Amino acid sequence: MEGATSWNSTDPGALASSENYISRASSRADDDEALKWAALEKLPTYSRLRKGFLRNLDPTGSVIHEEVDVAKLGFTEKQQLLEKVVQDIEKDNERFLWKLRERIDNVGIDVPKIEVRYENLAVDADVQVGSRTLPTLVNFMINIAEELVKFIIPPRRRVLHILKDISGIIRPSRLTLLLGPPSSGKTTFLLALAGKLSDDLRVTGKVTYNGHAMNEFIPQRTSAYISQNDTQYGMMTVRETLEFSSRCQGVGTRYEMLTELVRREKAAGIKPDVDIDVFMKAISMEGQQGNIVTDYVLKVLGLDICANTIVGDQMKRGISGGQRKRVTTGEMLVGPAKALFMDEISTGLDSATTFQIVKCLRQTVHVMDATMLVSLLQPAPETYELFDDVILLAEGQIIYQGPRENVLDFFQSMGFKCPERKNTADFLQEVTSKKDQQQYWEDSSQPYRYVSVEEFAEAFKKFHVGQNMEQEVAMPFDRSRSHPAALVTKKYGLEKNEIFKACLAREVLLWKRNSFMYIFKTCQLAVMSSLCMTVFFRTRLHQDTVNDGVLYMGALFFGLVVIMFNGMAEMVMVVNRLPVFYKQRDQLFYPAWAYTIPTILLRIPLSILECIIWTCMTYYVIGFAPDAGRFFRHMLLMFVISQTAVGMFRFLGSLGRTLIIANTFGNIALLLVFVLGGFVISKDAIRGWWIWAYWLSPLTYGLQALFSNEFHASRWQKPYIGGLDADTLADAVLISRGFSTDKKW
Repeated sequence: MEGATSWNSTDPGALASSENYISRASSRADDDEALKWAALEKLPTYSRLRKGFLRNLDPTGSVIHEEVDVAKLGFTEKQQLLEKVVQDIEKDNERFLWKLRERIDNVGIDVPKIEVRYENLAVDADVQVGSRTLPTLVNFMINIAEELVKFIIPPRRRVLHILKDISGIIRPSRLTLLLGPPSSGKTTFLLALAGKLSDDLRVTGKVTYNGHAMNEFIPQRTSAYISQNDTQYGMMTVRETLEFSSRCQGVGTRYEMLTELVRREKAAGIKPDVDIDVFMKAISMEGQQGNIVTDYVLKVLGLDICANTIVGDQMKRGISGGQRKRVTTGEMLVGPAKALFMDEISTGLDSATTFQIVKCLRQTVHVMDATMLVSLLQPAPETYELFDDVILLAEGQIIYQGPRENVLDFFQSMGFKCPERKNTADFLQEVTSKKDQQQYWEDSSQPYRYVSVEEFAEAFKKFHVGQNMEQEVAMPFDRSRSHPAALVTKKYGLEKNEIFKACLAREVLLWKRNSFMYIFKTCQLAVMSSLCMTVFFRTRLHQDTVNDGVLYMGALFFGLVVIMFNGMAEMVMVVNRLPVFYKQRDQLFYPAWAYTIPTILLRIPLSILECIIWTCMTYYVIGFAPDAGRFFRHMLLMFVISQTAVGMFRFLGSLGRTLIIANTFGNIALLLVFVLGGFVISKDAIRGWWIWAYWLSPLTYGLQALFSNEFHASRWQKPYIGGLDADTLADAVLISRGFSTDKKW
């Protein structure tokens, strides 16, 4: 009993001693933090913005403040910081965002806001009907021909009205839901607001951001459009995909805002929370390969559990379809865009995940005054309740736009009522349908009749919400209220050298991930070299007659054919990568040259290796001219032909854009190149209407150069007596196949 009493009792003296120790330890930690912060405040602005403190515990349990360079935070440091500010995303995210906002508000800095207006917006398209819409080779060729002569002979197409004279406002600080049945024009509407409509469409009306027309700023960087199509590189992990996206989009105006924020805090004597300070500094540093904002978005989207898993594709297993959809969303969320237009971001997601993502979006919109328009197909009731405003689109017309609370009142005024247990979002999408509309009719005073979309649109204009919207649209936006940092006028988020570094680093990564294919191709080339050596073995080849020379020509021709065929794999890779390239180019991640140059540079070492293997294995075994100079010229010429073949197949892949079309183009090109290259059919035997293909074929010039290199060797300068107009055996061999005897080749 005594032991039990002693175990459960508390000694007042011991408790007081413990409290005094904790108080002294806390005081020492505070003093240490204050001293280090005072030292930090004395640094120049550039250094002060790159330095911060991370709280850690030493082995004794005391709090220590470790000074870090925020631009060089390691993976462990980022994870520790993120755990401190948002340990549980469901509970801590809103509190974390409010801490960020309070720090900004405490010094009187205004957060940039964007109000998007569309007035009398109409979009029309000229479309084909019937069998002409099928993606066949014949239709593809006809479409190309029509494009070439469209200014002379207009193509026969029908006009499709996608959007029909719609007007409205997307406000900041209010999360807006876009609803509508399939083919109602939702995607076109989102693209129009994001400034990404195709040039083939006819657009009337206008879209403005804070009263500024689209040509006054860069809409692709001011806003972000999140497509419903998932296009990523399958060999990159989720984290790598988001890190590249974050790096290319840059930090926007975060650095400038942070500079002003730190200046005002220093003047006012305000010391911010050290964790919030490090986080804000880390997300404002440009050019980082791995920004902490990537880790934050991974956590918000629930992708942290698969961050190091490859995305995957048809040939390689990776993450699930729902996770891939979230990666598509995350690619834009990691950027600095202040207006987001999201197209069907819930496809493949369960209702709980969708609710969590939309909840975090709502918190961002409300706390950070962001502008968001989100299109969802069938949101659950709890997800629907998170939105502030609703836009209902049907047949290209707006049926309703305004507060979510008033939408059912509008339809009730039209005689339609949503049943108690019916999901409101489903009701809104079905009430305009001929098939489903009748079941919602509740006006017993008159018989049901179908209410068309045009009638709904006209009725909304007379509804009080529609009248208020019309009045607000009629009142021009005061451009003086627009924050200077709200609209982006710089085309790209990084400087040219930083863009090139980012694209080069990604290309190196993809090259490593696809290394098996390159190793396999190299081994395949070595096997073909062995076959060539045994077919054209030097003990069976002589240098006495024209026929002997033709055999050497055959060996050289075979080598060029193998090298050119080896470049055909590039066409498949280009076709597979094009969707990602087009998406990121249109989002102004990088210009086309930044994507192309790293691809070319990294292909050069492989081409050199292939040519070294082929030349070293075949040249002396076959018995070509033994001069060292001719050996190295031969190798150089094989390298040039290899690069030419790679470029040709890349061009054909980008021209075809699909594997079927590109393979068709590739096979036709190979047929023309090989048959009309001057060896299979000599130049003199080619018909006049095909001679253009002879001069366009890269094989023509490659063979001419290789033949000149070989047959101008001293061993082929034997006197020739025969039926050809030639003085030497070398000239006779070249003339027999229609090649030039000039040494300049």
